[in-house]
Amino acid sequence: MDRQQKSTVVITGASSGVGLQGARALAERGWYVVMACRNLEKAERAAQSMGMAKESYEVMHLDLASLKSVRQFVDTFHNSGLPLDALVCNAAVYFPLEKEPLRSEDGYELSVATNHLGHFLLCNLMLEDLKQSQIEQPRLVIVGTVTANPKELGGQIPIPAPPNLGDLKGFEQGFKAPISTIDGEKFKSGKAYKDSKLCNVLTMRELHRRYHYKTGIVFSSFYPGCVADTPLFRNHFALFRAIFPWFQKNITGGYVSQELAGDRLAMVVADPACKQSGAYYSWGNRQQEDREVFVQEVSDEALDANKGKRLWELSEKLVGLA
Repeated sequence: MDRQQKSTVVITGASSGVGLQGARALAERGWYVVMACRNLEKAERAAQSMGMAKESYEVMHLDLASLKSVRQFVDTFHNSGLPLDALVCNAAVYFPLEKEPLRSEDGYELSVATNHLGHFLLCNLMLEDLKQSQIEQPRLVIVGTVTANPKELGGQIPIPAPPNLGDLKGFEQGFKAPISTIDGEKFKSGKAYKDSKLCNVLTMRELHRRYHYKTGIVFSSFYPGCVADTPLFRNHFALFRAIFPWFQKNITGGYVSQELAGDRLAMVVADPACKQSGAYYSWGNRQQEDREVFVQEVSDEALDANKGKRLWELSEKLVGLA
């Protein structure tokens, strides 16, 4: 089948982990996958390692830490002539050992720049493409995490601090040095990651409020379970990387393989069971055989429509859309 005749999905960060396995799973379902990645050679090798047929995917360059790169990716995608039927915002960075903030080329703290601002710009620039999709329910999916949701046990761990965007003072003040946090408070690397993922859920819900009823696009997030051996943890202590998967497999029962997480990503993109817009899907914290997907309750902050609207307006300014 010609690639133009297939449903097309863009997956960010598809060269490893959940993104790669999601690309594999959607290709197996007959989708054409655009793997949007920083390292093209790595992504190509990864696709081949999955046994993905050459006619089922292509790799395009995208560095979410660069707003210029996001715009260049969108131009490249448009020049390809491909339709867009689903966008999966999967890529994320996590720097748990950093004491001082790293900065993107635009001057923003790197984890928020990559996980939130880059994806925020990408979603806005690709909305028109999704509106023109010929499938019944085009979807925009943002991958979530339990650590950003205090309504779940895994999100109640106060180390180094719970997610909290405060009154968005850091964003209001421009989010450049010396400011390094969304709430304008002292920088803590683990909290920066949680805050960026809380922004993802607020963005998803604001997209739903603004566009679902006008366009029919389904906006959702999901937590696939604890993928304890994902490359997301590559910047952590080696001892943590060794112990954490064992702990999740044998103590908490929360462990989910990268392969299963990829299958779940494909389900949220393609299954009728996940057609509810504005939902945060989950399979729970303790895994069981044949666990069914359900809509997970999210935190009061993630449900705060006023904060979602304000976050949207400030993010527009930071990425140059306002």
